[in-house]
Amino acid sequence: MALKSFVEVHPDSHFPIQNLPYGAFKPQPTASARLAVAIGDCVLDLSEIAKAGLFNGPILTGSDCFLQPTLNKFLALGRPAWKEARVTLQKLLSSTEPTLRDNADLRQKSLVPMNNVEMVLPTEIGDYTDFFSSMHHAKNCGTIFRGPQNPIPPNWFHLPIAYHGRASSIVISGTNIIRPRGQGYPAGDSPPYFGPSLKLDFELEMAAVVGPGNELGKTIDVNEAADHIFGLVLMNDWSARDIQAWEYVPLGPFLGKSFGTTMSPWIVTLDALEPFACDAPKQDPHPLPYLAEKISKNYDIALEVQIKPSGQKDSSVVTRSNFNNLYWTLTQQLAHHTINGCNLRPGDLLGTGTISGPEPDSLGCLLELTWNGQKPLSLNGTTRKFLEDGDEVIFTGCCKGDGYNVGFGTCAGKVVPPRD
Repeated sequence: MALKSFVEVHPDSHFPIQNLPYGAFKPQPTASARLAVAIGDCVLDLSEIAKAGLFNGPILTGSDCFLQPTLNKFLALGRPAWKEARVTLQKLLSSTEPTLRDNADLRQKSLVPMNNVEMVLPTEIGDYTDFFSSMHHAKNCGTIFRGPQNPIPPNWFHLPIAYHGRASSIVISGTNIIRPRGQGYPAGDSPPYFGPSLKLDFELEMAAVVGPGNELGKTIDVNEAADHIFGLVLMNDWSARDIQAWEYVPLGPFLGKSFGTTMSPWIVTLDALEPFACDAPKQDPHPLPYLAEKISKNYDIALEVQIKPSGQKDSSVVTRSNFNNLYWTLTQQLAHHTINGCNLRPGDLLGTGTISGPEPDSLGCLLELTWNGQKPLSLNGTTRKFLEDGDEVIFTGCCKGDGYNVGFGTCAGKVVPPRD
């Protein structure tokens, strides 16, 4: 018999009892943040469950990890604690378990309608790294900027390329994104352009949330790397393509990226995603031994991007991609990150890079979809080369199971003009 919750969950919901993603919320704007899992259209306040003594397994008994404003302390406990919490919460929320179901007072305190709360960043993010792990995206970008002769540099097939991003400008879904100012390519003999970015773009990404890290100088084995990944979120790594193109030689992205990165509020655990694991692409050439996995897997996560143009009521789907389009796996990304002894910490975020597929409607950013503005996109009677002020971008991600979904909700943001 399929696991079923006593909480009513719509068949199309992203948050059935098989999912139980983790997040943080405020019951009122002035209140302190509390930790929760999503179930249907409600959040389950984990601080109330903890105070009631219902986390009574051998690892979590007496722990205050769910009385914190962020998940970092829970993340640091590692996979055994995560599994214990999942088993406990699935049992408490199941239709056959009376402990919470039949306790009206605890139910009222702990189950809060999602529409009545404000979601906030679920972790304290000390560091943020952005990878470049989609071969289709790498090929398209290389062709646009360097030509079709050698679009992907040789090193790309030997290591997961990445850069260190800016953690301070990561924001929760629903936060407005202020159009950045910066320099762009000069025209002829003129000085560089300076002003608001004229080529503002989205990037369809996901990101891994790090659990237990590693000591400085120690590495994480690629075959043990999954134990250091708590789960995944949707991520929009907004990009100012004109600023980026002018600044990125020789040191890479800087102001073209650091003005804002949006993440979805719910972290879907690897345990919830396990039924949707699939084989990762065959890698040629074979990776070096430290990146060679005994089991190399991705996840079948359908991804979609919609743009709601400024002043319009309806949004248009512009991209349908899938997480399984990644060439380098999450575990390879994490293992490579530590191979030089770099220390990761609980709550660190590892972005996948733009997730583009092989088809024209599966490209993960406007740079590719419009071929750097040469082929404008049609949206409900208007066109776009890049994003305009007032445009809203909405990401969704979902796995389709046997009678249930495991989803991520939405990752959304609206572009607003620069501040004076």
